[in-house]
Amino acid sequence: MSTRDVSHQSDISKARTDADGSFKRKPSSFRNSIQKGGEFPPEKGRYHLYVSYACPWATRALIVRKLKGLEEFIDVSVVSPHMGEHGWPFATADAFPGADPDPLYGAQHVKDLYLRAKPDYDGRFTVPVLWDKKRETIVNNESSEIIRFLNTEFNDQLPADKAKIDLYPEHLRKEIDEINDWVYDTVNNGVYKSGFASTQKAYEAAVIPLFESLDRLEKILQGKDYLVGNQLTEADVRLFVTIVRFDPVYVGHFKCNIRTIRDGYPALHLWLRKLYWGNDAFSSTCNFEHIKVHYYWSHPMINPHRVVPVGPIPNILPL
Repeated sequence: MSTRDVSHQSDISKARTDADGSFKRKPSSFRNSIQKGGEFPPEKGRYHLYVSYACPWATRALIVRKLKGLEEFIDVSVVSPHMGEHGWPFATADAFPGADPDPLYGAQHVKDLYLRAKPDYDGRFTVPVLWDKKRETIVNNESSEIIRFLNTEFNDQLPADKAKIDLYPEHLRKEIDEINDWVYDTVNNGVYKSGFASTQKAYEAAVIPLFESLDRLEKILQGKDYLVGNQLTEADVRLFVTIVRFDPVYVGHFKCNIRTIRDGYPALHLWLRKLYWGNDAFSSTCNFEHIKVHYYWSHPMINPHRVVPVGPIPNILPL
């Protein structure tokens, strides 16, 4: 086990904003793919997914795994939402309800897996982590790429109804990519840029474009169930994980309070509730206790007393 100090990688309270007070997210480091004939072929039972219910990026992978019926192909372990000085802990280090121990190595924290895969790793210890049990290393820790190969690479081993689900169909790719691009920058990451800003100027430079994009999404979703075409795509998955956390967390904790989703965006709010209440892949992978406890507990530089708000009640309104 590494003895070097990695606290600047694991402790988010040591994360630095830029000189102007703005938050910059670093790119993911492990970028291999599961693919036929490749270094990491699509084999049933070979891979393990480490996730947090609290993390929107990790939940993308959980949703797609469920949509594609890959539960028996890829096992999952859930970390505790208490992300402290050592990063994400497993249940052995923090026995939070719904958290799991690490079944492969008995790791105490997600950082142990990174340092096992690459002892000199110098990035942040993020989830999701897609682990290869055979080669004992991380395949990929970039959720946008993980959901792409979960979408296609196991198809010939799946029942026909699951194999035909395509969240990134060829004829819609250009439109999906375009929406993903600005939604990622201003919404998925925009809430973090607002919340982690350390100056008024940097905060306003993030929160105003965030709400301009929510206004734009509201127009796109008028009378529609899905963002692109007339079908569920990865664009919906990628937006959902942010919008479902918006009123319970981002409005208060990240100061994204120009409007709430439930009171300010009727079309977006209906789209959210239809996905949540109408599709088990969305509702069963959403754990509001983990979500709320994580954000309000894990960012003491924003919420030093770690008090977790009671509301909103309910977390998500009925249809």
